[in-house]
Amino acid sequence: MPGNLSFDALKDAATKGEIDTVLVAGIDMQGRLMGKRFHVQNFLDTSWQETHCCNYLLATDMEMNTVQGYKSTSWEAGYGDYVMKADLATLRRIPWLEGTALVLCDLLDHHTHAPVPHSPRAVLKRQVARAKEMGFDVMMATELEFYLFTNSYDSLRESFQRTGQLRDLQTISAHNEDYALFQTTKEEDVMRALRNGLYGAGIPVECSKGEADAGQEEINIRYSDALDTADNHVITKQATKEIAWSKGRSVTFMAKYDHRRAGSSSHVHQSLWSGGTPVFQDTADAHGMSATMKHFLAGQLAHIGDITAFLAPYVNSYKRFTVGMFAPTKAVWSRDNRTAGFRVCGEGTKGVRVECRIGGADLNPYMAMAALLAAGLDGIEKKMPLEPEMKGDMYQSEGARTIPGTLREAAVKMHGSAMLRAAFGADVIDHYHHAAMWEVSEHDRVVTDFELNRLMERA
Repeated sequence: MPGNLSFDALKDAATKGEIDTVLVAGIDMQGRLMGKRFHVQNFLDTSWQETHCCNYLLATDMEMNTVQGYKSTSWEAGYGDYVMKADLATLRRIPWLEGTALVLCDLLDHHTHAPVPHSPRAVLKRQVARAKEMGFDVMMATELEFYLFTNSYDSLRESFQRTGQLRDLQTISAHNEDYALFQTTKEEDVMRALRNGLYGAGIPVECSKGEADAGQEEINIRYSDALDTADNHVITKQATKEIAWSKGRSVTFMAKYDHRRAGSSSHVHQSLWSGGTPVFQDTADAHGMSATMKHFLAGQLAHIGDITAFLAPYVNSYKRFTVGMFAPTKAVWSRDNRTAGFRVCGEGTKGVRVECRIGGADLNPYMAMAALLAAGLDGIEKKMPLEPEMKGDMYQSEGARTIPGTLREAAVKMHGSAMLRAAFGADVIDHYHHAAMWEVSEHDRVVTDFELNRLMERA
């Protein structure tokens, strides 16, 4: 479901004094909202047509460092502008910010007004269009997990400035709270505000729940078309941080914030439809899976090494793949089995779908969903046969296909992928490979607490 505010309704709200600020946001490589705050009248007069941002926003790392070596922009090229073109279908009220609306933007070339090919929204749109040409509508949903802490962001920053470390992170509950209603009652000041805020912003929230460790939460949004799902995902992350901040709390979407605790995932549910009919369903099949669904899943399995860097984009992401903590280690498929990297859900119903369990909460949803879609469509185009289902405990399955173990390994596979280069374009793959290798090099450069504690006296 796209935004809940029409342009005319925004005009009316501005006249009544209900809305005075419009957030105009593009999506960066990390899947974050980047943009400007406009006075509503300026937005209504001119800025709804276009505004501008520096093109370094698609060439920086998590800390907004201007990383050199990108073909698209550099100091030598002068870091020029992109056009931010508002997608008015995404215009919505933001109830948790007073007098505020939000619109998402596509990033366009400043001179040609063509979509910037490596901008996340453009990458996903290209794969959705490819599916449409094949006769398919792409439906997806993400399950987003995070940890909620009693610490405020300000107190954590002050602690880091004093000690150089983030110390004394206190989860909002003390126990594993998976499905536990009493534990999650303690968190309702944040989670109720999040559910109601998102619903008021036109994002169809289904539910929230406690997850598999102390202070771990999950928020679920109803499935929708792929682009709308990605848009809802990034707004949900923004809302979670802003609402937690407003309550004096903090959250993290790190895939693994503590090696002793469960990681945070972003499972991606996927199905193809045509004319309102589920293409993945075949009632005559033993498991209700159509040949198209089997080819789609086969493509994702065949290309999982190529696309993992988009599902797990940071060095930290790979620390989530731990035996016995509900994060997969094997890229195999099974029916209703949470130890497999790919789980077939909704067997025997029109809701039969593929759930990819590999991605962490730190993924960029546009890039992850585009990569999964590209791999699946390749499987359909080549009519790839689906390998036999694996059953039982996948963690103990010897010889099963494994998920890449490091970002370095995944980046190499992504860079050499003929499938991704054909689907995304060589320049796009080179761009994101450069981003991944920068993350690796920064991690390799920095001395960690683990090294210091282990080696300082003993080495």
